Amino acid sequence: MAGGDEKKSNAGGGGNAKKPNAGGGGAKKPNVSGGGKKKEVKKETGLGLVNRKDENFGEWYSEVVVNAELIEYYDISGCYILRPWTMAIWEEMQKFFDTEIKKMDIQNCYFPLFVSPGVLQKEKDHVEGFAPEVAWVTKSGESELEVPIAIRPTSETVMYPYYSKWIRGHRDLPLKLNQWCNVVRWEFSHPTPFIRSREFLWQEGHTAFATKAEADEEVLDILELYRRIYEEYLAIPVLKGKKSELEKFAGGLYTTSVEAFVPNTGRGIQGATSHCLGQNFAKMFEINFENEKGEKGMAWQNSWAYSTRTIGVMVMVHGDDKGLVLPPKVASVQVIVIPVPYKDADTQGIYDACSATVASLTEAGIRAKADFRDNYSPGWKYSHWELKGVPLRIEIGPKDLANSQVRAVRRDNSAKTDIPRDKLVEQVKEMLDNIQQSLFDAAKQKRDACIQTVKTWDEFVEALSQRKMIFAPWCDEEEVEVDVKARTKGEMGACKSLCSPFDQPELPEGTKCFASGKPAKKWTYWGRSY
Repeated sequence: MAGGDEKKSNAGGGGNAKKPNAGGGGAKKPNVSGGGKKKEVKKETGLGLVNRKDENFGEWYSEVVVNAELIEYYDISGCYILRPWTMAIWEEMQKFFDTEIKKMDIQNCYFPLFVSPGVLQKEKDHVEGFAPEVAWVTKSGESELEVPIAIRPTSETVMYPYYSKWIRGHRDLPLKLNQWCNVVRWEFSHPTPFIRSREFLWQEGHTAFATKAEADEEVLDILELYRRIYEEYLAIPVLKGKKSELEKFAGGLYTTSVEAFVPNTGRGIQGATSHCLGQNFAKMFEINFENEKGEKGMAWQNSWAYSTRTIGVMVMVHGDDKGLVLPPKVASVQVIVIPVPYKDADTQGIYDACSATVASLTEAGIRAKADFRDNYSPGWKYSHWELKGVPLRIEIGPKDLANSQVRAVRRDNSAKTDIPRDKLVEQVKEMLDNIQQSLFDAAKQKRDACIQTVKTWDEFVEALSQRKMIFAPWCDEEEVEVDVKARTKGEMGACKSLCSPFDQPELPEGTKCFASGKPAKKWTYWGRSY
């Protein structure tokens, strides 16, 4: 995508305005009195985005992630600084997921960042899958290391030698560990903030069981948590399904995933994965145990992960020409309160009302802040917080003060509502819930409009040219998928299978594969992807 290169977009959004301190909500409240001489408001411009989402998606995306203060570009290509606005979103998802996996008796741990080459190369299929992306440390100071050390691209080979040590008998199972960490994958395709970067944050779970049935059950339990992160927190519809043999995790038995779709680019995006590793790694790393009867067995293993890629998908799906649009559940500021004092107004009274509003909302568990900066006009503040995606803006001016009300403005649809002060908390909660649901409904409607069911190769090619996500009957043969990739390779990139959904529609007898003409075995989603 055009926004994929690491070139920094104009962070000023087309103007040369001085960038304000984004932490305006924490600014000290000025002491003002009604009718006194007002400090002159410094006029600032340049907040708007230069690029439009529908016209130049890549450049628009690059602009939004910088101007909304999600990231800052770093001097190493493909690496990005994650700013507090991003980390707050990540922490909300982390809070949910960490609580849920602890209910499943999964414990957090931490393993080192470095991997010895002997261990990394032990599992042949696995290392081949990651080999081009592995970064190596070759020097210490000016001295060459006798043996280079790899930086983890994922942690199967880091952790499993120790699983072999810790698991001896059936009482040591299941072993269920998770770590919140960073990984490095030295991508050479276009780096894109959040979507494809050389270092990213994620959680990675690694579990071992005595039976395949236990492993199979956990794979789907974790996948459901990933669906909830996307649909309940990020307000993004996803499809749950199984990856093809060609697209599964290297060295694993099978891979399940949640798949999102970006209508503006016509590309699918793998949202998160939950893998059953089978006994492949247990065999390589000798993860054996003795069962109740004294018989030797090999452990069944899973690994599963989601990453900061989730945030990039959220920007792409919900963002608009004003900037970021945050679902309330993940917004670090759900409500921004802005004083709107006019000439000769009771300015102190307005500021006091803003402070009281924030206090009431905060006490009710709503993340609210007031922007008391006196060197920016109310209009400029509106644009600033719209750019940053705050779900709800509350304005308080002289009329609102007189009528004991506040004016609420939604970020998603700009709808304005006057709320009586005595109904404040109740109505704001209701509005935030409504915004969360409306964002999901709108995203689902757009996504569903992009899904096209086809039966023949000609229909497939036509749908692909229209940037659709394609649902087609398939014979489930690897060589056929390889052929589809080869036949669709072009400037936009090749098409591949995204997933075969668990909820399979009826496949009438005699239905043929869209690509090979052989008998179809399943329905599968296809498309170009990130």
